This record gives sequence, structure tokens and C-alpha cells, in this order.
Amino acid sequence: MKAIKFFSVAVFALLLTVSSFAQQKEMTMEEWQNEMNSLNQKKNTLMTESQKLNSDITNLKNMMSSMNTYEDCMNQLYSSLGGTKTDVDGFRKAVNELERQIRDKKAPKADRQKDLDALKANKLSALPEFFDKVHNQLQRMLDNWSEVAPEVVHNVVKGDCLWCIARQKQYYGNGFAWPKIYEANRSVIGKNPNLIYPNQKFTIPALTDSEKEMYDKKMKNYKPAPTN
Repeated sequence: MKAIKFFSVAVFALLLTVSSFAQQKEMTMEEWQNEMNSLNQKKNTLMTESQKLNSDITNLKNMMSSMNTYEDCMNQLYSSLGGTKTDVDGFRKAVNELERQIRDKKAPKADRQKDLDALKANKLSALPEFFDKVHNQLQRMLDNWSEVAPEVVHNVVKGDCLWCIARQKQYYGNGFAWPKIYEANRSVIGKNPNLIYPNQKFTIPALTDSEKEMYDKKMKNYKPAPTN
């Protein structure tokens, strides 16, 4: 439609030009014929351009009608990852909730790591909206989370010894780790680690990975003395 309007305006402008020219100067038949031939040539050129523009418009309309909408494209993307828009909305909610829990340091940290690992394993985490946050940002937040272990206190009872306390499963499960308890409670126990008394309260500190490895190795290599 725009092309037709353009052509009509152009032809009208040419006619005005000829009319004005004819009024200013009396033309011979030959000059008039030459001017008409020139105008017809320009008209044909404009007609050709108009037809081409109309053809281009038709092609564009056909192309647009065959194109998927943005929503269709996104649904196809979700489907390729085994999900739907509803699944993506739910995944987004889970990511935001986990981010809040990590920022608030909602313990235990190990459970938050399990939650993050589950999000990482979900194919929807590959979507650009989620990838960096799930696979990079949240993991850095967890790695920077220093979780302080709650203090464990043992109330000494009759028959206890540092070895017996250390070997209890709720503590170290390894009697060889008794020096860790002694060092942490030297001010209470005194110089002799063999002398402890009921109702004394001992702090049971957590073992580092290297300490646990050392004491486990001692327990593994321990060979009791043979009995007669």
C-alpha cells in the first residue's frame, strides 16, 4: 500500500512539472513527444520499483507468519532440557531460596551443599539465566562460608579415662586421639593426664583432617602385646 502511494505521488509530481514547464514555454510537437516519452520511461521505472517493493512486503509478511514467537522459542528450549515453563519457574524459585539460605548461613552447611549439588545436576541449570549463579556464584558463597562447629562438652563419670573418652563413637571413635582432649583441657586436668575425676567437664574439640589421618594410621598400625 505504501509503495502504491509513493508511485501516485511521484507521477503527480511529474505531471505538475510538465504542466508548469508547458505554461512557461510553448512546446513544439516534437518537444512534447520527447517529454512524454521521458515521463513514460520514468513511470515504467517507478512501476517496476513499486512491484518490487510490494513483492518484498509480501515476502516479509510470509516470513513473519512462519516465524515462531519468542514464547514458542523459549518453550522449545525448555523442552530440549526436559522441562516446561512451569518447571523453569519452580527452578528459579529454588535457586533464589537456596541463595537466601546461604546468605543467611542457615546451617548445616553440608545440607546447603547437597541442595546446590542437586540444582547443578538439573539440566535446567544450563540455561543462561541460571548457569553462572548455580555453578559459580553460589558455590563461591558456600566455599567462603566458615562454619563454626558447636562446642561439645563431656561430663566425666566414674571409670572414665582420656583414652576411653576419645574412643567413644560420638567423639573420635579412636582412643589414640586422647592427646587432643588433654591439650584442650590441660588447665582442668593438670600435669598428669591419667588423673581425671567425675563431674569434670572436658571440651571435645574437632579433629583436623591431618590429625584424623594421623590417629587413624596409629590405630591401624597398633598391634597389642601378645598374652601368655
